[in-house]
Amino acid sequence: MAEKSLLNLKSLKDQVYEYLREQMQKGEIRPGSFINMENTSQKLGVSKTPLRDALLQLEMETFVSILPRRGVVVNYLTLQDIRDYYEIIGALESAALLFAFDKIKKEDIKKLQNLNIGMEEAIKRDNFTFYYMKNLKFHNVFLDLCKNSNLVRIVNTLKKRLYDFPRQQGFVKKWEEASIKEHKELVDLIEQGRREEAASFLRGVHWSYEVQEKFIKEYYKHASTISEKVEP
Repeated sequence: MAEKSLLNLKSLKDQVYEYLREQMQKGEIRPGSFINMENTSQKLGVSKTPLRDALLQLEMETFVSILPRRGVVVNYLTLQDIRDYYEIIGALESAALLFAFDKIKKEDIKKLQNLNIGMEEAIKRDNFTFYYMKNLKFHNVFLDLCKNSNLVRIVNTLKKRLYDFPRQQGFVKKWEEASIKEHKELVDLIEQGRREEAASFLRGVHWSYEVQEKFIKEYYKHASTISEKVEP
C-alpha cells in the first residue's frame, strides 16, 4: 500500500512538478542521474499519471529527457545551452521592453532604480539570494508591462534553466557588480526615452553571451567541464 501522500490536494501534477524542481534546485537530483518513476511515485504517494505529466513538462522545458526503454535522465546544462538561452532571452526581453516602453511611468523608473539599489546593497552584504530575488523583480517590471504572457512564460522557463539547475551556492561578485552598472545604464536610457538604444543595450550587452562570457565560464564551471566533453 502506498505511503500517505506528502502532497496537498491543489494539483497533483503541479505539486509533483514543484517537488522535482525543488529537488533539482537543491542538488538532490543531479544532472546525469536517472529519475526512478516507481520509487518516486511511492515516495510521494501518488500514481504514475501525475508524475508522468510532470516529467513531460520538465522535458518540454529541457530539464530532463525521456528515453524510450531507458527511463528519465536529468539533462546537463552546457555552455552551448547557455549561449542559446542568452540569445533567446536577449531577443525576447528587448522585444518586451519595446512593447512596454510607452507604458513605463515615472513610478516604474523609480521602482527599477530602487531595485537596483537593493541589488547593490545585497552584494555589499554578500547576500546572493536577496540579490537574485531583486534581479528577477527588476526585469519583471517591464516584462509584466509588455502584456505578452507567452513571451514572459518562455523567458521565465529559460531563466529557471539558467539559475536553478541546481542553484549555485556561490557567485561571481564582479559579475553582479557589472550587472548592476548595466542596469543603471539601462534605466538611464529608459528615463531619457531612448527606446531603440535601451532595447539594443539589453539585447547586445546585458544578455550578450560574448560580452558576459568570462563571467559565465567562471560561474558555470560545471557547464564548462561538460561542454569540453560533449563538444567536438
